[in-house]
Amino acid sequence: MADSSILQKYKLIRNELSAIYPISEAQAIARIAVESVTKIKIHEVLANPELKLTPEDNSRLDYYISELKLQKPLQYILGTTTFFGLEFTVNPHVLIPRPETEELVEWIIRTNDLASPSILDIGTGSGCIAIALAKNIPKAKVFALDISPQAIETAMENAKSTGVNINFINGDVLSTPAMLDGAPFDIFVSNPPYVRECEKEQMEANVLKYEPELALFVNDANPLKFYKAIAKVASTQLMPNGLVFCEINEAFGRETASIFTEWGFTDVTIRKDINGKERMLSCRKRKVGS
Repeated sequence: MADSSILQKYKLIRNELSAIYPISEAQAIARIAVESVTKIKIHEVLANPELKLTPEDNSRLDYYISELKLQKPLQYILGTTTFFGLEFTVNPHVLIPRPETEELVEWIIRTNDLASPSILDIGTGSGCIAIALAKNIPKAKVFALDISPQAIETAMENAKSTGVNINFINGDVLSTPAMLDGAPFDIFVSNPPYVRECEKEQMEANVLKYEPELALFVNDANPLKFYKAIAKVASTQLMPNGLVFCEINEAFGRETASIFTEWGFTDVTIRKDINGKERMLSCRKRKVGS
């Protein structure tokens, strides 16, 4: 109904989605949907239950409900999401940035002690890591690599909208690119594909149906292939004493660490995320002569 209250619509969305998602998640999705359309915070709606929807807003929310009931991620429906305090365009060509990845970015920012480091983000997707680092290390020279031309296009759009300069490279780390523009780098960072095919059954349907498989999954027979490639490229294109930061599969923390150790990296550290899972790794390239 065109004259329905905003509060009624919020409750309707929450109730419709509670059959699909846990109630806390259904509430969060309903809140974001209503706030994004009406531009009114939900606490204001709760305090003013008489607030009405415009016919246009009501129709848009009806469309959102129909898409959400198909388990399409809200971020793809809205076309945007927030990461590290910045707004990013997202679409099915790129992964939706996760809160855990913000922890990786924070770790890099806190660890970096160079005024203008040269940084390479491998598998940049939406560009969220590269752009967040460029924003928070203003003199950094940031490069971003991705195999997907569509992902590069999305990341370029995000770099422009956030006002940062990123050097984008369309390429595949598995093919061990020749010396890249910007090399040697001070910092490598990557959130590569690491979910095994056998782990699909543990994942939510909204991820499996809509997020890009190319950016998520690896073959069960060779689940650490991207870390092997990153270690190999870093061995030649990272400065001595340079740093590598990666998100990792919590099931393979020790094995991932061993890859970098075998390539001569030192100070290999595995860090747990906010949920207590071993999800991040850092290491340092050995200095010449050490």
